[in-house]
Amino acid sequence: MRITSLANPTIKALRALRQRKTRDEQGRYLIEGIRLVAEAIQCRAPLDMLIVAPELLTSAFAHELVDNYAGSGGKVLTVSAEVFTSLAGKEHPQGIAAVGRIQYTPLAELPAANVGWVALVEVADPGNLGTVLRTADGAGFSGVILVGATTDPFDPAAVRASMGALFSQTVTRASWAELIAWCRARQITLVGSSDRGASDYRTTPYRQPLVLALGSERQGLSAEQLADCDLVARIPMRGRSDSLNLAVAAGVLMYEITRGH
Repeated sequence: MRITSLANPTIKALRALRQRKTRDEQGRYLIEGIRLVAEAIQCRAPLDMLIVAPELLTSAFAHELVDNYAGSGGKVLTVSAEVFTSLAGKEHPQGIAAVGRIQYTPLAELPAANVGWVALVEVADPGNLGTVLRTADGAGFSGVILVGATTDPFDPAAVRASMGALFSQTVTRASWAELIAWCRARQITLVGSSDRGASDYRTTPYRQPLVLALGSERQGLSAEQLADCDLVARIPMRGRSDSLNLAVAAGVLMYEITRGH
């Protein structure tokens, strides 16, 4: 069956996944594009279905991907190009998307990590969140712990910016108090970052596994949160700017932490 109506109830429910409220209610989110769908399947991310517009799907690799998914018992929803375009979040859609199931790993169930995790405290920008996930994956970290009221890691902008790392990294939610208790109970070093940090990030001793805590784009970590950290690293600023973009700072620190390991 091929859906051609923009008013089809299934399509309307899928289109509503652009909104965080609906994603939270349905427990689902959209994954768009050949690369991201392929990464989701290869990483065994939990999926409800694939959505395919045959007129738009010109990639032989993507056709093979769909055939293999269907052959393994996966559901494939076939739609017209017009219907697919109404679901797509970008111009020139590639004709393939997936519906993923939202899952968070409970803090108590996080597996052991060689390097550690990144804690993002009230991060507001989904692009930053997705970029941190991508960098964490590249640097050998195991995942991201979202602390407090953060943006949605399943927002389309975060999914795109993660470039598939959303499917290989663990994503956890916790309060600051819960994070502190968890680190203390497991003797995990909590490393903060601030322009008020006591030591240069290049000379700071990093004992792994650790949690690298970064504050919000506007406020950073509070004085109380910095006091809870085992150590606080500082990235020197040599120009007029007084801080780096959150995702850039996270990347600088993650790669310094893993240097020599």
